[in-house]
Amino acid sequence: MTQASRFQLPALALVAAFAAAPMAQETVTVVIETTAGTIEVALDPGRAPGTVANFLHYVDEGMYDGGRFHRAVRQDNQARQDVTIEVIQGGRDPAQAKTRPGFGAIGLERTSVTGLRHVDGAISMARSTADSASSDFFICIGDQPSLDFGGARNEDRQGFAAFGRVVRGMDVVGAIQRGATNDREQLLAPVTIVRIARR
Repeated sequence: MTQASRFQLPALALVAAFAAAPMAQETVTVVIETTAGTIEVALDPGRAPGTVANFLHYVDEGMYDGGRFHRAVRQDNQARQDVTIEVIQGGRDPAQAKTRPGFGAIGLERTSVTGLRHVDGAISMARSTADSASSDFFICIGDQPSLDFGGARNEDRQGFAAFGRVVRGMDVVGAIQRGATNDREQLLAPVTIVRIARR
């Protein structure tokens, strides 16, 4: 083997490795139009493919249109005090959901696998048990590590499936969060989701 060929082999191996590696997917931007203002969110299908695909299925079918942000959790209003969070939660119009079924529950894409975290502005799926998320989603106000894998907000410590982040409109998120609520964190005047669409 010549000295030149010894140098060529690693270079060829490096080219082959790059060719075999999957290309990182670009984010998908969606615009959430509400009666309180507009929120723009960048979704990450490369790291949370199943969760993003599920969310976009509802978006593309227009099933969030006419929905609502119905829950606002703050330090001064949450019933649970041992592990506190700050989020707003939204979803479909309950009346529409009764007549137009959704697409069923999806598997949980854990933050320990995706590498996404519940940082300020993160969008994530609401759930009860690990594989029960369907259409309701929430947006974090401030970093919420208790919602990540291993966090104590849910008893199973499996965390929630973050799948993107707000890139514009956190002032709108904050305004929704400050709305008056009852003692169950439900907004007394839910904020209507006019529509959600890809940008």
